[in-house]
Amino acid sequence: MRPRSDADAAATDVLLSVEGVTLTFGGVTAINDVSFDIRKGEIRAIIGPNGAGKTSMLNVINGFYTPQRGRLTFKGEARTKMRPYEAARGGIARTFQNVALFKGMSALDNIMTGRSLKMRRGLFWQLLRHGPAMTEEIGHRRKVEEIIDFLEIAHIRRVQVGRLPYGLQKRVELGRALAMEPDLLLLDEPMAGMNLEEKEDMSRFIIDVNQEFGTTIALIEHDMGVVMDLSDRVVVLDYGRKIADGTPDRVKNNQAVIDAYLGVAH
Repeated sequence: MRPRSDADAAATDVLLSVEGVTLTFGGVTAINDVSFDIRKGEIRAIIGPNGAGKTSMLNVINGFYTPQRGRLTFKGEARTKMRPYEAARGGIARTFQNVALFKGMSALDNIMTGRSLKMRRGLFWQLLRHGPAMTEEIGHRRKVEEIIDFLEIAHIRRVQVGRLPYGLQKRVELGRALAMEPDLLLLDEPMAGMNLEEKEDMSRFIIDVNQEFGTTIALIEHDMGVVMDLSDRVVVLDYGRKIADGTPDRVKNNQAVIDAYLGVAH
């Protein structure tokens, strides 16, 4: 299990606060009056059975969905609505349940797209690829190469991602998110479709991103072993409602959580 110190437990600086969020689609309520927070430097898991509202919650956090009620406070700024580009510029990066990469592009070029918001030179200079634009691009490529080395994918840096095994595609997608240098990294089922060895590698990278880069992480994951090993705190959703919130040990022994995963009638 991921080691936790008293200092970690006392680190109460809140990076993101979700307050009374409700999200509906027609007559269907995906999220119902949910509140929780994510503290700076922690790994925060969001779990629950299928259809619990987990991915919808990530979509609210990074602006894909706008809730009908409630608000988000990110870095001390409260807002009822956050557009995806505002979230990205503000320091929120995201990976997806189903890998969302440019399949015809190389791993290097896919990760390079994560630097787009960091580029300061205009389109004219970028097309010329000369002078200040070239200097800037070299700096961005240096950062991308560091990420490639960190994720141990130098051997596939020039390979089209559509030709890569699924586990390596997931790693490239993580690299693209890291290229944005996020304050908050949202991971939607980062272990989905992986074998045991791939899960162990991804778990190691997630811990290293958190500890070496200081990146705050919120993740959705169905593998409870992974959740219990990686997470500092866990929030549990069921049918769009929050049913538990706390440390992994407290959550796994919560009767409401046990009932939800066993399918006990509500």
